[in-house]
Amino acid sequence: MHEVMFRLFGYAVTPWKLVGWIGSFIFAARWLVQLHASHRAGRPVMNRAFWLMSMCGSLMVLSYFIFGKNDSVGIIQNLFPTFVAGYNLLLDIRHTGRLAGEKVSS
Repeated sequence: MHEVMFRLFGYAVTPWKLVGWIGSFIFAARWLVQLHASHRAGRPVMNRAFWLMSMCGSLMVLSYFIFGKNDSVGIIQNLFPTFVAGYNLLLDIRHTGRLAGEKVSS
């Protein structure tokens, strides 16, 4: 996964570099999802897609720093957001399940 696939603007592109770039893009694009959801609701909203994108982007960037770059700063920087996104995703799933149970019993 460390072999150079091609060069882009003078940068050597490896499969791990692609994983890192895609993960960074997903992690950044979640803010557009959050902006759209908040605009539509007319109030601040963090929907499930935000947390799914956070988890996916964090894991991809984390794997890039662990396996592709072996950079301890990048690992530490991306480890915590992975757990926070996972925790919030779990809370969202539990909350949605609880609301569904209340609607059924009503």
